[in-house]
Amino acid sequence: MQKAKKLTLAVLIQAALISTAYASEQSESKGFVEDAEGSVLFRTGYLSRDKKNGVDDTSSFAQTAIVNLDSGYTQGLIGFGVGVVGDASFKLGENKHAGNGMIPRETGLNSQGQLTKGAGDTYDHWTRGGANVKARVSNTDVRYGTQVLDLPVLASNTARLVPEYFDGFLVTSREIKGLELTAGKFTKNQYSDQINSDGNELDRAVVWGAKYKVNDALNTAYYGVDIKDKLERHYANVNFKQSLANNSSLTYDFSGYHTEWDRGANSNLYSFIGPADGDYQNSIWAVSGTYNKGPHNVMLAYQQNSGNTGYDYGLGRGVGDGHQTIYMPNSYLSDFIGNDEKSAQIQYTYDFGAMNVPGLTWTSAFVYGWDIKATDNKGTMISDNAQEREFFNQVKYTVQSGFAKDASLRLRNSYYRASNDYQNNYIGDTNEWRIFLDIPVKLF
Repeated sequence: MQKAKKLTLAVLIQAALISTAYASEQSESKGFVEDAEGSVLFRTGYLSRDKKNGVDDTSSFAQTAIVNLDSGYTQGLIGFGVGVVGDASFKLGENKHAGNGMIPRETGLNSQGQLTKGAGDTYDHWTRGGANVKARVSNTDVRYGTQVLDLPVLASNTARLVPEYFDGFLVTSREIKGLELTAGKFTKNQYSDQINSDGNELDRAVVWGAKYKVNDALNTAYYGVDIKDKLERHYANVNFKQSLANNSSLTYDFSGYHTEWDRGANSNLYSFIGPADGDYQNSIWAVSGTYNKGPHNVMLAYQQNSGNTGYDYGLGRGVGDGHQTIYMPNSYLSDFIGNDEKSAQIQYTYDFGAMNVPGLTWTSAFVYGWDIKATDNKGTMISDNAQEREFFNQVKYTVQSGFAKDASLRLRNSYYRASNDYQNNYIGDTNEWRIFLDIPVKLF
């Protein structure tokens, strides 16, 4: 595995040094100030989970301003720049039932490590964020500092009030047309509901990968990550879009992960079978087909797990995953990731632009999972045929023009149910609502 990492890094460095047949991004730089961009996203977020079977409900309601300031690159052979990402938030109402990743809680620990009065109360207001520096040679960027990541093996959770942050460096190279190489190392991880910049106590996560656009119809990707003393994970994807008659199309997609956990890092895995300090691995893959014609979009998907545990974000400290590193089709409130689980989905999306309401979309989906090996907390199987199902609906409207252009309102609902043997292994029966109002403001 070390040879593969070194080879990827060597190719990336070599690509940064060779001359190519297409334009250099750095040669087209207008300057540090001239290419600068700045924006603030004002977000009002509400997330409520109506839990069943005696489990406490959770509900969070808050307001934030997410800032993203990014300079251009200085001119010359090597360009330099800086960036700032951060958020300032306050809760709306008392939020006494928080606990769904939206709002941070006070630790309330005294010098003896004991909970003090008011422990677990939500913060009334809070700020987070950090800065980064960057450099560019030709079409290769290096960025060091606080970042929001969008990598299939190390992704920032952006589905809560504020994003998840990682601290470290990331190199992205586009020296060869159609090919993008990525490599990086991160040593801090801050979940969306954490105040401490290394609240997840990440030791080291090394990432590498590539995506290649073969042509306008075919795209491929591979990524890997090695998280010290926790896990090693690999991801692959192939996506092909076939044009059909009458302005319709059919898109085929294959995606999959393979994960191996380090011995002793497995006590919090979903539905693991065996001793807590055993060797665990999982493979999950999915195929989907999406038909599009005008405002109509229909997707069918099949997803399957194998191994001695379910696909797992790697619960617990130091794993560097805020539950968004699952780039699979059967992913809504549940990700259908149980041990040995098979799941099938049908999804339909309609664009109301066809009815003279541009910017309005509706998505409805039903996913059913079966053959889940449910276990107790000691790794003993209690069922080999547990089931889960989710009915998902989302309506989103984005303003298309005028002073509020790009502002959006999103209403999302999930109805989730699981068999009795799978209640304690995963989410448990839940009715969920998410309401997000986003108002982006471009500063410069």
